Amino acid sequence: MTRIDDTPAAWDERTQLTTFLDYARDTARVKCLGVSAENARKALLPGSPLMTMSGLINHLRWVEYYWFQVVFLGEEDQGPWTEEDPDREMRIAVDFPLPRLLDEYAEQSARYRELVARHGLDDKAKGTVRGGLHVDLRWILLHLTEETARHNGHLDILREMLDGTTGD
Repeated sequence: MTRIDDTPAAWDERTQLTTFLDYARDTARVKCLGVSAENARKALLPGSPLMTMSGLINHLRWVEYYWFQVVFLGEEDQGPWTEEDPDREMRIAVDFPLPRLLDEYAEQSARYRELVARHGLDDKAKGTVRGGLHVDLRWILLHLTEETARHNGHLDILREMLDGTTGD
């Protein structure tokens, strides 16, 4: 697998936080290199029929959308999920080519990188979570790093089951 670097260019808190989120994002993309269209849509875990490589990438994309646009910026939620189908972003991912999902995720990541650069780590979200709590940008970056890293483990398992490829 392609090797990516998690060493920050500087040692301030912002650079470290954004470097680790970018590392987790890049790891997700690298895990998908060379995956066929058919394999990207395969759900290999019997207890998790929505867990496909395409589904996980689409989920990561929409999770970032939710935390940055809906929670942090306070915009109206336009995500693909519904009350009847809260995991719809994973379900519909198999309808799109994996390269398209990866491109959309990369383009969105670049926009959010710019958004983060324009705000302070202590800036509070306009939207609320968990009983009215206004989290700060720092918490959102930490949460997204955790979420992406957790799903990288899922991508790693799927990739190894598909073709034996392992790596970061």
